[in-house]
Amino acid sequence: MTGFPGFDVLLSRLAEHRGLCVDDLSRLSSVPEAELRAVLGGAAPSPSLLRRLAPVFHLETEDLYVVAAVTLPLEMTPLDPLAGTAVARLAWHAAQLARAQRDQLRQIARSLPQERRTQPVPEPRAYLQYPPGPGGLLMRLLANRNLGWLAGAQTFLALTGRYWSAATYGQVGHGRMELTADLLADYAIVLGIRADDLAALTGVDLWDRTASPSEVVVDVTGLIWDVRRLTLDQVQQLRDTAKNMR
Repeated sequence: MTGFPGFDVLLSRLAEHRGLCVDDLSRLSSVPEAELRAVLGGAAPSPSLLRRLAPVFHLETEDLYVVAAVTLPLEMTPLDPLAGTAVARLAWHAAQLARAQRDQLRQIARSLPQERRTQPVPEPRAYLQYPPGPGGLLMRLLANRNLGWLAGAQTFLALTGRYWSAATYGQVGHGRMELTADLLADYAIVLGIRADDLAALTGVDLWDRTASPSEVVVDVTGLIWDVRRLTLDQVQQLRDTAKNMR
């Protein structure tokens, strides 16, 4: 898709949607107003600005990097590219647990040691490199959770009850399939990002009423984020723990 806006426009959309002016953004983020106006005028955002702005919009810093099309530092990327399928299975089992069990599972996940990256981040395969566009943005946000086409489709099924083929999500990412309001709402659930914020970023109109995510969904999307810096073996252990809890 051509003509997808840059970060200056996307930031303006988010701010306007949240009812925030430049002065509000500056006050809430402690970013100098002059720096914000420069970015809104097209200047490249600094890592410091992104880190301070993310909490204002209740976004993960890594996700705002993706919105800004800024390369993630090594320490902010998912650790083990092979863990995606295990993440999807973990989400499936976790979604079947009671609240106390989900809390326990997240505590275990947070207690696991996170290994330092010893290898460079591998270059994504060609089919996982998306052109600028709303679908590409959503698929890059999904990749921030170590979820590709297949693991993403499995996670969508676990959290929304709807299954589209893995290739369907790839087609959305490459702009070959329309990003509908229903699909956008599903992405919001899996990503744990407000649907109206995603609508502001992508320009897709939502239905008049979009249901808020359930307590289960909020817990499981939080768990997915908790494990993005764990190894395949660690995620598999968590998956088995969740399965046994059932």
